[in-house]
Amino acid sequence: MKLKINLLTITFLVTFNLFSQSTYVFLGSYNRDKEAESIQVYQLDTLKGKLIKITSVKNVINPSYLTLSPNGKYLYACTETKTPNAGSVSSFEFNPQNKTLTFLNKQTSGGENPVYVSVHKNGKWLVNANYTEGSVSVHPILENGQIDSMVQNFQYTDGSVNKERQARSHVHSAVFSPQFDYLFLPDLGADKIRSYAFDETLKEPLKETANPFTKTDLEAGPRHFTFHPNEKFGYCIEEMAGTISVYDYENGMLKKIQRINTHPDQIKEGFESSDIHISPDGKFLYATNRGKENNIAIFSIAENGLLKNIGYQSTLGKHPRIFSIDESGKFLIATNVISGNVIVFKRNTKTGMLKKTGKEIKMENVSCVQIKQI
Repeated sequence: MKLKINLLTITFLVTFNLFSQSTYVFLGSYNRDKEAESIQVYQLDTLKGKLIKITSVKNVINPSYLTLSPNGKYLYACTETKTPNAGSVSSFEFNPQNKTLTFLNKQTSGGENPVYVSVHKNGKWLVNANYTEGSVSVHPILENGQIDSMVQNFQYTDGSVNKERQARSHVHSAVFSPQFDYLFLPDLGADKIRSYAFDETLKEPLKETANPFTKTDLEAGPRHFTFHPNEKFGYCIEEMAGTISVYDYENGMLKKIQRINTHPDQIKEGFESSDIHISPDGKFLYATNRGKENNIAIFSIAENGLLKNIGYQSTLGKHPRIFSIDESGKFLIATNVISGNVIVFKRNTKTGMLKKTGKEIKMENVSCVQIKQI
């Protein structure tokens, strides 16, 4: 009898835990209309893949890239992007019980056109990449989730060989290492992946290292970067070349071991590769291509970190800028800026393939998606 009661108790607790957490989807956009819902929040039905709208925010200009605090309580956005002589990072408080997303504050991003923002695992530091001038900025985060004044800003001026697109630095993302003790900055304009040590205990946490950057191939245009869950490999998607470079990673150092196309070999030009993510089980890598292709390239990952292309999936729209994979690995959600639609795909966890599920969401100039279980 006691065994039966214990089993019932365990079943109840497991069920309660599953249903006490919900998966939320946060969408950002390029939108200068202050009356438009430029940030929208949905709940993801993790059985059917359906998106259910719960709240939105107006009066925010071009919240083009979003990220969440580790506990999911705060949302941070690159705002006033693609706005001359402007650029900011903004904070919002998310309350799933009340279904509200409330603006808290904003700070200057330290450069025109912020395009990427990351939060340290301790929730106390925010870093953002500014594309146009080529810079990275560091802000403390206060206990109430607000962004404090900038404490560091590093500007770069060097470019690379393509004088039309690489006349100067264009930092396109700011990505923490798996242990959050280094920061990596793919610089499209300079064909470099810049890096710093990150000491969370210091008032100015970014520290220069003996090896301040890793050079990429010329005219690669490094854009976004991600690490394998096993923390041994790094992957950089290169926008201009339509390629992915694979690196061995150890103690802040990158050593290239492979370079592979994100597109079929018959495509020779017009590359606009954009985003890159790995499934939670570490078995598959996904990369988006814009331009003529508008698809997701799918790769299997071998034990030695090397990639093998296994297929492509149309994003069912135009210009897929950012996509995201949920924490369970069951769903991939893609945003298409030009066609203004959001597509939910169900992942086959065995094959890595994708299949559209649920009903697409329409959102003008939608540019970013982040998924968080809270």
